[in-house]
Amino acid sequence: MKIREYASVIEQKEIATGIFSLWLQTEQIAKTAKPGQFVSVYSQDESRMLPRPISICEAEPDGRLRLVYRVAGQGTEEFSRLRAGETLEILGPLGNGYPNELFGADILLLGGGIGIPPMLQLARVLRSQANTEVQIVAGYRDELFLTEELAAVGKLSIATEDGSAGTKGNVLDAVREQGITADVICACGPKPMLRAVKTYAEERNIPCWLSLEERMACGVGACLACVCQSTEIDSHSHVHNKRVCKDGPVFRSTEVEL
Repeated sequence: MKIREYASVIEQKEIATGIFSLWLQTEQIAKTAKPGQFVSVYSQDESRMLPRPISICEAEPDGRLRLVYRVAGQGTEEFSRLRAGETLEILGPLGNGYPNELFGADILLLGGGIGIPPMLQLARVLRSQANTEVQIVAGYRDELFLTEELAAVGKLSIATEDGSAGTKGNVLDAVREQGITADVICACGPKPMLRAVKTYAEERNIPCWLSLEERMACGVGACLACVCQSTEIDSHSHVHNKRVCKDGPVFRSTEVEL
């Protein structure tokens, strides 16, 4: 059930150039959030009517919620100026996250760029399940972030485009270089990365879930601004489309065309 509430800022800091970690205290949202879901964050500037969707990085039972986001425009630049004690209007948790049937398998988590933060909460939940081995490959352009947190909840490997840390290349280059195998793959990142992961997983018959990044407007499935092409007919629009904000953002790789 989605909830609209005012959350108070606990702390915020810049953890890499243009990437901010924001801890909020919520009443209900963090307590009900599942890995892979997101929140819509509202601007205090009335000229910016549409909220900004931000994936959930961590959610605690005591109501604390962590959002890690990149400044990409005026809305997120406004959020980056928030300080402890200020309030922020949010709606969530939104979307469908990763399914429960992942639990109990040897799972490989692949995160690229700003698709890395949601992998942290997923890894934390998976690690709490018995007999679950979590391997994480995080892909960066250059600057690293969240590496200490990720290493604490799984076996972390790193890929960087410039080779400054870990494997030079992308997340699949690191998977191949290190001979990483798994029963299930979960991935979040830019579309070219997800397209390559989808092909990799399906060629090897590995069940794979992808969290898609799309521009969203309403965040609740009403406006159809964030549709992606699907392999089956959508019951809402009656065409080969899925609403990323409502039907996703997490999809089985075989459900979508990239």
